[in-house]
Amino acid sequence: MNIQLKLSLILCLLLGGAQAASAEGDDDMFAEYRAMFGDDNPAELVEMQGEELWNAERGPKKVSLATCDFGLGAGVLAGAYAQLPRYFADTGQVMDLESRLLHCMESIQGMDVSALRQHPYSEQGQPQTDLESLSAYIAAQSRGMPVAVPQSHELERQAFADGAKMFNFRAGPHDFSCATCHGQSGKRIRLQSLPQLNTPEGARSSFGSWPAYRISQGAVRTIEWRMADCMRQQRLPGLVLGSKVAIDLITYLGVQANGADMSAPGLKR
Repeated sequence: MNIQLKLSLILCLLLGGAQAASAEGDDDMFAEYRAMFGDDNPAELVEMQGEELWNAERGPKKVSLATCDFGLGAGVLAGAYAQLPRYFADTGQVMDLESRLLHCMESIQGMDVSALRQHPYSEQGQPQTDLESLSAYIAAQSRGMPVAVPQSHELERQAFADGAKMFNFRAGPHDFSCATCHGQSGKRIRLQSLPQLNTPEGARSSFGSWPAYRISQGAVRTIEWRMADCMRQQRLPGLVLGSKVAIDLITYLGVQANGADMSAPGLKR
């Protein structure tokens, strides 16, 4: 059975089965659906698109992204994503994958990325954006390697501290924080269990699988998208791509997850 046909079958089962599932059985049900994929993951198709974009000579300068430095040297992708976010001396900032990608597209290829900044993520049913495809490809090059988000620079340590504050900061009409849903074990939203992300064990169970292919949306979603969607559910203002808030939160979660194996792109409901 090819991967697209398998995906269609599993999506029908997932949407139909969820109506009758109990909270206790839903996680087991999804685990069964995940097992039906076997070694297949629809994100592989997006990875292939990302590889083409990585090697394509694009932009006014007609060059590829092959010299983009994600912290381990120009063009070195193996293990690079597992060590993001990190401080970059050429920008004087802590950057995550998406913000670094946009920087390289601008500085190396001479591209105008303003439209991509405004609409970084695909809508359901639309083709993946360049940012999503590139993120899937680059993340996949760290698969099987340990998460090792650095804390050697003072700005990296500041990002972690600010991320911890943001994780616990209550705001919005419901007075929610990230910790409201992810600060204790055993919490659920509707039928879905929620990882406790303020502990190393909980963070390690989740962080390394982003970006991930979301079966219910039929698309690869990045960890910045995950942060933005959490803000949306808290009824907070939209999270700007590459904002300090997003990068600080990802740094906080990444440092907590240090030592976990990277499995991105993952597969989620």
